[in-house]
Amino acid sequence: MAESQSGGEFDLIARYFRPLSRAAPGAFALRNDGALLTPPEGAGLVVTKDLMVAGVHYPEGEDPAILARRLLRVNLSDLAAMGAAASAYALGLALPEGGAEAWVEAFAAGLAQDQERFGVALIGGDMVATQGPAVLSLTAFGTVRGDACLTRSGAGAGDDIHVSGSIGDATLGLRAVQGGLAALTAEDRAALAVRFRLPEPRLALGAALVGCATCAIDISDGLVADLGHLCAESGVGARIEADAVPLSPTARRAVGAGEAALADLVIGGDDYELLFCAPRPERDAVEALGRRLDLALTRIGTIERGQDVALVNAEGRPLPLPRSGYRHFREPAGRDAR
Repeated sequence: MAESQSGGEFDLIARYFRPLSRAAPGAFALRNDGALLTPPEGAGLVVTKDLMVAGVHYPEGEDPAILARRLLRVNLSDLAAMGAAASAYALGLALPEGGAEAWVEAFAAGLAQDQERFGVALIGGDMVATQGPAVLSLTAFGTVRGDACLTRSGAGAGDDIHVSGSIGDATLGLRAVQGGLAALTAEDRAALAVRFRLPEPRLALGAALVGCATCAIDISDGLVADLGHLCAESGVGARIEADAVPLSPTARRAVGAGEAALADLVIGGDDYELLFCAPRPERDAVEALGRRLDLALTRIGTIERGQDVALVNAEGRPLPLPRSGYRHFREPAGRDAR
């Protein structure tokens, strides 16, 4: 986001994005071609990137301040899944030609709100015009002590599977944003929409799990799909107990009203809760951690030998699922695709 003497995007960068870099000396007030990152002595640097495309990852016409906060939060969730402390981020925007300055102003205001909350600062990026849909990109930087980070590998047969918070609210929230869930109250629909638009990155939990959990992942593609990713990296299978999957009271009302089935909620994405495994002797430690953080941590199943991930009922019988979860690219005809 280096500045030049010309107008347009450079004026927007100076006016709306330079103030977001003041807390990061290595950003050079966005006046250089790059930023200087100096991790604390002995720290490892963790880097992650996510993209959001208008009409694909969010509905057209969404509040730009909310989009900015969501974009930052989903990246911070990736840092949380690796047990990292967040420190900085870089931004990339491809915006439709002729876009209003008011949109950029609101977007920057949303970033300002959440970067103060999560203790991060903007260190650079780029902004261009496009004839296509808006593309929002963010790269987040975090640190861990040495190389002590959480990964997707490490799960072993017999490990407990835990999840933070509740599952499925974001799936229902997207439906609410799209005008669905007529059987629920306006209050319930609004609450679910917030869960979709503003996920809560579990940074404190991720950092606390280092040394306790054997592996972790954040739930972006769906509980079943992301557990599948974790199992594939660990070379194991898993069994999820359907009755143990934590649902919020609002989600339970949606299921009771026939607006959704449990299968919809475990394959829907965007929860951004942490899914992690830990050996059985760590159960007391996990329960104590949940109390300390005032965060529900629920044991939902067990890692097993093999490679299949199954959702089972109280009798241990597998329950059918229409697909495993969200896919970013469509599969050939006849294969699982969203």
